Amino acid sequence: MMKRGFVFVLAFCLALPGISLAANVKIGFINSITGPEAPIGENLTNGVTLAIEDLKKKGIDVQLLKEDDTGKPQISMSAMEKLAGQGVSGVVGPYTSACANAVAKLAEKYKVPLLVPAAAKEEITRQHLKYVYRLNAPADQYASSLIDAALAMGKPKTVAFIYENTDFGTSTTKTAKEYVAKKGIKVVADESYSKGSPDYRSTLTKIKAQKPDLVFMVSYVADAILLMRQSREIGLQPQAFLGGGAGFTTVQFAKEKEISNNVFSTTQWTDDVNWPGAKDFFNRYKSKFGKEPTYHAACAYQAMLIMAETASKNGGDREKTRAGLKSGSWKGIMGDTKFEDYDGFTNQNKHQMLILQIQNGQFETVFPIKFASKKPVFPFPKWK
Repeated sequence: MMKRGFVFVLAFCLALPGISLAANVKIGFINSITGPEAPIGENLTNGVTLAIEDLKKKGIDVQLLKEDDTGKPQISMSAMEKLAGQGVSGVVGPYTSACANAVAKLAEKYKVPLLVPAAAKEEITRQHLKYVYRLNAPADQYASSLIDAALAMGKPKTVAFIYENTDFGTSTTKTAKEYVAKKGIKVVADESYSKGSPDYRSTLTKIKAQKPDLVFMVSYVADAILLMRQSREIGLQPQAFLGGGAGFTTVQFAKEKEISNNVFSTTQWTDDVNWPGAKDFFNRYKSKFGKEPTYHAACAYQAMLIMAETASKNGGDREKTRAGLKSGSWKGIMGDTKFEDYDGFTNQNKHQMLILQIQNGQFETVFPIKFASKKPVFPFPKWK
């Protein structure tokens, strides 16, 4: 009798979409919790925290296994091996391109579904790996979106590149150089630098001498601030400063109003875009953590929702979870998500990039026009 009653309750719950039975699922999370990328890593951690709360409301209890890679690929690889041995159904992360690229082959080796939330290096999803998925748009979209915006505002003929010599910096710049060549824009400077250098003035002075119409920078937050501060010091005055995501999209950078105002950057997400739940996520995040989220938080939130829901639906089975990621589609704060194979990419989400400009210390969406909250300021005003 007891058994028959339980079967009836189970059937009843499954028949009603509003009622679900609690499901337990074990998910790994690799992130830069400490180290130089910790300020951005904090956004990912906070986004995941909100996702875990929402999953619990849906009846999915996530056992989250966190690993700190400190932004170093070797540590990230060790974390992946550890998580694979702990029986996780899938892994979300890591943050940096170098770490995500290093971990990707291990995900394939151990047959653990990996969902990369925010790393941009194109190669990550261009290795024909069955178990590796990416939510965010890759590096080629950072470059093309910014250049297209610049061309829509004016008629730039020359561009100077300055970028960190990491996976993120070199891959983003490589695609940017290929794209400007197609658009007939001449590269007049191509300068890489070692991340965390104390002084960029000599390099910036070389760039100034070329009088570029556009200055395209690819940096994490500390270098982004120093590059712009020293650009002001030497009087570098292009038509536009273009920041290739990462450090240029952080609240920390925007707060440096004297040097960050009117800088353009590209982002995966803003709170004013009309994707389901975007504004609510912004408000919840700000209320809970006392600060505004960057796109990294939104990417991590959506990635964790997708991974945990898919794993739960498939009983935690890794192979079924991988297949579920491949065949599924989702709508949420990152817009429509579907992992596709195209243009040499495998399991890559075709994500719409947005162009931001910092105006009066605030990020404003200025392109595409249908998402714009403000008109762009162009050309870049003379330094005060």
